[in-house]
Amino acid sequence: MNKKERVDAALRGEKVDRVPASTWGHDYEREWSVQTLTDATIENYSRYDWDYVKVTPRTSYHVEDWKVKVRPSGVKEQEPIFEDTPIKSSSDWKRLRVLEPDRGVLAEQLRALQLINHALGFEAYFVQTIFCPLGIARYLVGNNSKPVLQTMHDDRKSLHTALRVITETFANFAIACLEQGASGIFYSTNGWASQGALTEDLYQEFGEQYDLEFLDTIKSRSRFNILHNCGERVYFDRFASYPVQAMSWDDAQVGNPDLREGERRVGKAVMGGLGAAMLKNGSADQVQETVGKALELTGSRHFLLAPGCAVLPGTPAKNLNAIRRALS
Repeated sequence: MNKKERVDAALRGEKVDRVPASTWGHDYEREWSVQTLTDATIENYSRYDWDYVKVTPRTSYHVEDWKVKVRPSGVKEQEPIFEDTPIKSSSDWKRLRVLEPDRGVLAEQLRALQLINHALGFEAYFVQTIFCPLGIARYLVGNNSKPVLQTMHDDRKSLHTALRVITETFANFAIACLEQGASGIFYSTNGWASQGALTEDLYQEFGEQYDLEFLDTIKSRSRFNILHNCGERVYFDRFASYPVQAMSWDDAQVGNPDLREGERRVGKAVMGGLGAAMLKNGSADQVQETVGKALELTGSRHFLLAPGCAVLPGTPAKNLNAIRRALS
């Protein structure tokens, strides 16, 4: 099997010659330009011979064109620093306007995808990362949930107005990503779809309707859409009907199903099995044991091996190499 055939078979639940695998994480030093983001992405893919690629841009790319000011931390393992936001009060949410995907920072991301597509040479699928509208709303106020929650309770209409603008902006951007060769979208709920963030009713109102609007827009245009659910006690069963090919979550988090149970409940390919802390702090033997457990739980079908969340900066290369050895 070649890499695309292997991924396709895994998504369909068919037998594979070996389980497809990949890892990804932020490179806080090199995510600030088109070329260095491209270089970091292709280097990670090539070094470990992964089967598919998740592009991991700086998270602030979602909001910089709305005049959110962000700067690099200057520390290799530390996230960028938010300095200012255009959202000072509830009424400011209504001032957002739909962005064009071919301008500003969004256009830079499209250029990176174009370069990644050229570098891969049709060898492997790659997907672009896009946050859910609620997740983007949080980054609009400096990666801070409190102002979003406050507006949710005090001025629902304003927040809904903003979420509609965000959804339209990133649905258009997603289509542009696919036109540049992306095979699909890695769509993250950013922890909002969990008991610790919102009640299920609130997620249905402020999250789910916009998730589905976004995913419905791209479902006929892409072949490898992934829904990623961050956090503990995620509202897992709500996602069974989402139009995606694979479900990603951290099965080691409290209240989340393991891989076998997750596949049974959603009837889709499942993605995960590798805990970020274990990858960074464990031994190579522990990594191989973890891979073996994931393969046992899934029977090596309907499964793509991946991090439950992004690989942490400073994760040793020997542990990532151990993933490949465990699959040989």
